[in-house]
Amino acid sequence: MLKLYGFCVSNYYNMVKLALLEKGLPFEEVPFYAGQSPEALAISPRGKVPVLRDEQGFINETSVILEYIEQSQDGTPLLPSDPFERAQILALAKEIELYIELPGRACYPEAFFGMTVPDAIKDKTKAELLLGFASLGRHGKFAPYVAGDSLSIADLYFLYSVPLACAVGKKLFDIDLLAEMPAARALLERLEQNPNVQRIAADREAAMPAFMAMVASRK
Repeated sequence: MLKLYGFCVSNYYNMVKLALLEKGLPFEEVPFYAGQSPEALAISPRGKVPVLRDEQGFINETSVILEYIEQSQDGTPLLPSDPFERAQILALAKEIELYIELPGRACYPEAFFGMTVPDAIKDKTKAELLLGFASLGRHGKFAPYVAGDSLSIADLYFLYSVPLACAVGKKLFDIDLLAEMPAARALLERLEQNPNVQRIAADREAAMPAFMAMVASRK
């Protein structure tokens, strides 16, 4: 059986978890906070989550894990077989990660954990988020899903990156990053009704107090 290493508060972990659930694959969740200990680095070379384990060993990096699952497992496809259509979905996923998730992440400490982020970083995050959401508006189809008429890997990145970035935009800059993207907002509402998404949200909520206590202990 596949084993998914990580923790339920991680958005990247939840991307992979949703893929496994949507494909109807049996898997075991293994609590793993990673880090730089020899034991953690033996599982994750950079000490990050998530990590997938199959009978051959460990696989790290979310995008690689998602493609590996798609190529090696049965279940509902999250990527099309046509090479061009597949490339479009993977490009959308990468754009969301590079231009929305990662810029927003730079300000997570202040937005969510009561810390202070330097103004220079906040200025950079704001500028990059505005460009990133503009790019998503141009490339995303939202018909009704990010890349077209079916759920894909692009939607996993969208669901677990965009709301966090929007929270950063609202809390730190008082801007609504989806103000000009009603179809994207509607998609978020649609995805929130998905039973697997609701299961993940419940797991995340249950794990949050312990996670926040861990963060507080490290300040």
